[in-house]
Amino acid sequence: MDINALFTDEGLRAFTSTVRDQHMKDATQYGQIADIVRRRLESEKIDGDRWLSKKIRAWKVSRQVRAMEKASKDAASAAEALYATYKNEVLELPERRAVAAARKAERKQNRQVAAGAAVAKSLQKSVTSLTGGPTEVPGQMQARPAEFVSPDSPWGQWPMAVGGDQVRPTRTINDYFPNGGERR
Repeated sequence: MDINALFTDEGLRAFTSTVRDQHMKDATQYGQIADIVRRRLESEKIDGDRWLSKKIRAWKVSRQVRAMEKASKDAASAAEALYATYKNEVLELPERRAVAAARKAERKQNRQVAAGAAVAKSLQKSVTSLTGGPTEVPGQMQARPAEFVSPDSPWGQWPMAVGGDQVRPTRTINDYFPNGGERR
């Protein structure tokens, strides 16, 4: 056997197929031998046997041959698992890594585009607010124009602390609608 051929797809497939077939052939033979041994021992009587002694003895002996059959089937499935694992972990790995790298680069590009759009939107809002232009945001209500706000507020009659500018407290709805608290 050429060991270098074992590290190719065709070489490993041929090796695992040969091993699998050999183990399945052995498992079939072990199964046949187990049946023959069980039937032969069930039919032979040894002096001093009770009524189930033959069957128990036959089962104990044939069980060992059945274990050999099971081990051969497990070895055959392990050969198939060897090929599948080699193909998945060695042969297909570079292709999967290339696809993953392409997806990662695409996600990174999409994040950069989204971040650029967010920065551009933020800068546009800043420029608009600094230049005094309208700041219309779809779906939001606009602030009331200054002509609807009463310039004479009762809050202006009390002086603020020393050194502080007069800051008017936040207005309520009752400041704009004097009868807002009454029900009709």
